[in-house]
Amino acid sequence: MQENTSFLPVYTASPEQNSGYIRQMLPLMLKHNIPVDPINYAVWYHYVAGINGDLNNAVDNLIRDQKPFDFKTSLNLYKTYICNATVDSFERINSRLLRLITETTMSVTTTSEKVSAAGDNFHTKLNELISAENAAHLKSTLIEIILETTQLTEASKALKNQLDNTNKEIEQLQNALTHVHATAQADGLTGLLNRHAFDKTLAELIGNAATQNACLAILDLDHFKRINDSFGHLVGDKVIKYFASLMKKHTAKHHHVARYGGEEMAIIMPDTTLPEAFNVIDQIRRALDKSSLSNKNDTETIGKITVSAGIASLKVVDTADTLIDRADKALYRAKNTGRNRIVTENALSLLSD
Repeated sequence: MQENTSFLPVYTASPEQNSGYIRQMLPLMLKHNIPVDPINYAVWYHYVAGINGDLNNAVDNLIRDQKPFDFKTSLNLYKTYICNATVDSFERINSRLLRLITETTMSVTTTSEKVSAAGDNFHTKLNELISAENAAHLKSTLIEIILETTQLTEASKALKNQLDNTNKEIEQLQNALTHVHATAQADGLTGLLNRHAFDKTLAELIGNAATQNACLAILDLDHFKRINDSFGHLVGDKVIKYFASLMKKHTAKHHHVARYGGEEMAIIMPDTTLPEAFNVIDQIRRALDKSSLSNKNDTETIGKITVSAGIASLKVVDTADTLIDRADKALYRAKNTGRNRIVTENALSLLSD
């Protein structure tokens, strides 16, 4: 019986992209005698789409070592690289929070009971002091009050220590949650925003009524399939990581750089005019065009790598889909007119040298 899994991924590739992935997946799965079930489909979909570099490395290692792709192996790949890996982290943090709440509640309850009992005792002792018949009786009552006060002070100190320790652990949990949140938004290979974080960021930008002069750029490495076919996915992943590093280097702090899917990247650019966006993307394009990359394993030159890009500016009436569609169409025009160039949605500016 198959194990249940949770936090299923959401796929947002276009029908054309999905058709391409399927054409790559099925021969690979047939070659390695892998049944087409939902788990295997997800694993190999991610593999050919290049969504997670760690998954590709794991699959490549299994192929290299001629390990069988049985159900246990496929399920492990699915759970490790496709299911939201932050689920376990959230569960651990939640468990620690529940423990902290329980322990702190018990400490507060215990201290509260001691304070309540001490209050009753003080009231009793006060009456005894008032009605004390001699010095010995008065002394005995005062000693009991002092002892009761000492015990109450110790209980208060214990509660303070408990709360101090709880505060420290809560601070650690807050840091852990911040890390988990960042991890959940990051692409595993490049460290850029993942597709989910991209969708959320773009929706927030469009939903902000004060947004002006915002642009969206979609960039796609030219002839990337040639790199994977000629040098393998490991080299392809390194190229993608290098490309991502150039994007981070040349974009502004207020820009949001994301891995849109496979070798396709996107940049959400608030407070940026179309000419400004063009200049940023052109810096990335030129830097990549001038790069000379080689396979470190055998010093073999990978060859010239270029990128094409399409840019659209945000309009008042835009939804996420309409903005993406215009940027995507501009990208296709860049591809269809020679590659290694940038096309904007309106001026159709072309650049290649």
